[in-house]
Amino acid sequence: MKSGGIFEWDALINNISVLQEKTTHPDFWIDQKKAQNVLRKISILTAEKKMWETLDDLFSEVEIHFEIIDSGDEPDKDFTSSFAKFDKYLSQVEVKLMMNEPDDSKNAIITIHPGAGGTESQDWANMLYRLYTRWCENNSYKTKIIDFQPGDEAGLKDVTIEVIGDFAYGNLKSEAGVHRLVRISPFDSNSRRHTSFASVFIYPILDDDVDIEIDDKDIRIDTYRASGAGGQHVNKTDSAIRITHLPSNTVVQCQNERSQLKNKNVAMKMLKAKLYKLRLDEQKKEKQHLEDQKMEIAWGSQIRSYVFHPYNLVKDHRTKVEMGNIQAVMDGDIDQFIRGYLLFNMEK
Repeated sequence: MKSGGIFEWDALINNISVLQEKTTHPDFWIDQKKAQNVLRKISILTAEKKMWETLDDLFSEVEIHFEIIDSGDEPDKDFTSSFAKFDKYLSQVEVKLMMNEPDDSKNAIITIHPGAGGTESQDWANMLYRLYTRWCENNSYKTKIIDFQPGDEAGLKDVTIEVIGDFAYGNLKSEAGVHRLVRISPFDSNSRRHTSFASVFIYPILDDDVDIEIDDKDIRIDTYRASGAGGQHVNKTDSAIRITHLPSNTVVQCQNERSQLKNKNVAMKMLKAKLYKLRLDEQKKEKQHLEDQKMEIAWGSQIRSYVFHPYNLVKDHRTKVEMGNIQAVMDGDIDQFIRGYLLFNMEK
């Protein structure tokens, strides 16, 4: 399975070897940003190599069972287990192969905003925040809170997190859009059914060698007192940073770090990620900029609905993928929706 067709094993091994050779040069660490990018590429290619080796091992195991069946024996539990493992892993490989855009392998930034509706929508935004952190945990991605604004009574007003790991953006880009919740409200004393909305935005985190120039005169930097997670220190000083890019009206903020300087550095990284995404949209000649694509958080604009009442169903309105086990989805089981989105984009 390691040669021919869609996959060139020899080319992969050669690419890893060439990059590893670069790390042995005496001047490798002179440019630390460039060195880190080389190490990241090695990590991605090594993970790809391991992926194909694992698939090959699982396929060989299934082949052995088929040979036993061909000899006249009945399939046993071991065969069923081996085939199930192979089939599941093959689906994961298929998803990886569909992530072939330049930014798919990068880390990602997730920002979640509640729609209109006060506590209801703020609680829904918090539920989505939990969903994505669970998905990250289940898939061995690391997360870091960049900004967290708690809700007035429950939930949150705004949250931004960094997702660290190979192909974080490629997986999570499917989640960008408006998410709709239908349920019996726990905040309504009359137990009426409510509909809430929250928007999710996904941005790739740029490699250091990607050139995004930001003129100092084009940005406004404001400081404010941090709130929420971060310990006692965050509430005592104006360490939080908000940066506005005036030409594009793009706003980012960070309050998670303990110092104003660190918050500024993180906020600048977020700003570059957003401006880069805007530039990509322009290059693709999309009709609207990213900020215009955020859509009004209201009826008719949602990409996915989560219905808790009068029945249980999660439905993606773009791909038509559905899942009845809504609790599993809220616990981070969104792989079906990610795969469906990637297939949908391939067929467009």
